[in-house]
Amino acid sequence: MKQLFRFSVMLLAILLPALATAADFAVDGICYNIKGNEAAVASRRVPGFLFIGYSGAVVIPATVTYDGTTYPVTSIETIAFWGSTELTNVDIPNSVTEIGQEAFGNCPGLTSIVVDSGNPRFDSRNNCNAIIETADNELIAGCKNTIIPNSVTKIGNFAFEACSSLTSIVIPNSVTEIGHYAFYSCDSLTSIDIPNSVIEIGYGVFEDCPGLTSIVVESGNPRYDSRNNCNAIIETADNTLIYGCKNTTIPNSVTTIGDYAFDGCHGLTSIDIPDSVTEIGYGAFAGCDGLTSIVIPNSVTAIGGDAFNNTAWYKNQPDGMVYAGKVAYKYKGTMPSGTNMTFKEGTLGIAGYAFEDCTGLTSIVIPNTVTSIGDGAFYNCSGLTSIVVESGNPRYDSHNNCNAIIETASNTLIAGCKNTTIPKSVTAIGDLAFAGCDGLTSIVIPNSVTSIGDMAFAFCDGLTSIVIPNSVTEIDYFAFYECFGLTDVYCYIADLSRVSTGYEPFYLDRYGYSGRTLHVLQGTADAYRADENWYPYFGQIVEDIFIGDVNRDLEVNIADVNVAIDIILGGNDDTIAADVNGDGEINIADINALIDIILSGTQN
Repeated sequence: MKQLFRFSVMLLAILLPALATAADFAVDGICYNIKGNEAAVASRRVPGFLFIGYSGAVVIPATVTYDGTTYPVTSIETIAFWGSTELTNVDIPNSVTEIGQEAFGNCPGLTSIVVDSGNPRFDSRNNCNAIIETADNELIAGCKNTIIPNSVTKIGNFAFEACSSLTSIVIPNSVTEIGHYAFYSCDSLTSIDIPNSVIEIGYGVFEDCPGLTSIVVESGNPRYDSRNNCNAIIETADNTLIYGCKNTTIPNSVTTIGDYAFDGCHGLTSIDIPDSVTEIGYGAFAGCDGLTSIVIPNSVTAIGGDAFNNTAWYKNQPDGMVYAGKVAYKYKGTMPSGTNMTFKEGTLGIAGYAFEDCTGLTSIVIPNTVTSIGDGAFYNCSGLTSIVVESGNPRYDSHNNCNAIIETASNTLIAGCKNTTIPKSVTAIGDLAFAGCDGLTSIVIPNSVTSIGDMAFAFCDGLTSIVIPNSVTEIDYFAFYECFGLTDVYCYIADLSRVSTGYEPFYLDRYGYSGRTLHVLQGTADAYRADENWYPYFGQIVEDIFIGDVNRDLEVNIADVNVAIDIILGGNDDTIAADVNGDGEINIADINALIDIILSGTQN
């Protein structure tokens, strides 16, 4: 999930500065928001979202008086000083005990950061020109003059984000972890030495650092190395190159080029990928706008989405399907309406997002040579009606004429279309499986499915209702993101405590939820109303599902038995309601269970 994690974090980092609202008040050029009886330092914005930014030396007071009330200043909000390019100094009082992420991001002119002595949570020990969280020795914000004390054990997420004037930094041997995007977009950083104490390096640490020419990992590091003077960081155990620079030479022992490994490396003009490499990660060379020459061996079978986006190499390719070695990388240009896609003979893989926005694609046959298909390969292919995997494919199938791609070993549906019928053997709906499928209006999730992946149905605007069976134990984040037409969700999950729910699975970023109804089993509404992953996204939660109510008329009687019999005789098992005993099958056992319910007089 690295690419999805990275997407979420970077989207937050990009959007937050634009979304901040005007502060409650300002005193002596510092903006504040009132938090109960306390004040928080806020971003300098005025109505209309105009960003002004702080400049010069800013001394944050311990208290501030406004409209006759004195407030203790106890926090600095997320992105409060973000983008203040003319900020030079900041003094933080001992009253401040909360500092939000990226509070000082993109402040290239910042030369001095001082936390008052006596602060119970933060310090600037040894005149380090940084903010350190005292209890766990984590450096959470630095500047171009920072000297990392040898007592620091972690460089935090975004600690030096967009510090474009930072040219060099010494990481002491006390540091064991470097957080996500710690040196993101440090334009002037030319070299970095990783001590052998560092055993954890997060995502995007050196992303978009075009000046970086030397990357060295000290010998003896138990997790990482820079073998053969490669000017890169390699994860030793699995031979994955996780960060490179414009001077990198990829050793022929490397098997994987990791996600975003060279992202934003503007000085990279050419690269030879040895035939030891079998996989190139998501966004691996994205933004390398000077990259004109790249050798991709036939050993590469898997390429992540956007791996070569915005490179000169990709821009110079003719329209149509662009191949990287034997992998179908990305369709370039506008695909004609009614296209039936065929692949080159010997194609080994289809990259993530390979057919993104190809609305003209109507049918596709996956060759039996293809053994790798990336996430979101058919994202927003709204016209796609037929997906077939050739028989004999060792990894994928389309059994039962399902119009989908199923990973055979794991029974995971990884890509579907508006005509998909999910087979009852499927146990998981994969990440982005139906994302952007505007033509999908309804889909039956069989009782065999236990998990619904990240953004599995995101942007399915035409989807009006969905039935979630009791078999589901996991719904990952943004599963139904921006499904604007989704008005009715029928959920047969009886026990929410056994369900793992990711971040905001039913989120809409605009419009209200008043027209959306969650239909649940009798006796379960209170549990749903108490669960923050469910109740905020529905205007009403109603208990109108009865076990055995096959025809959904809110009664359980002989009419339901007749409908269940018709389903069995017709071989049509497309209704979860007919699976009365919840075993994933619709047969005589369900008729018996239905009769028991009727005779007992219970409907729950």
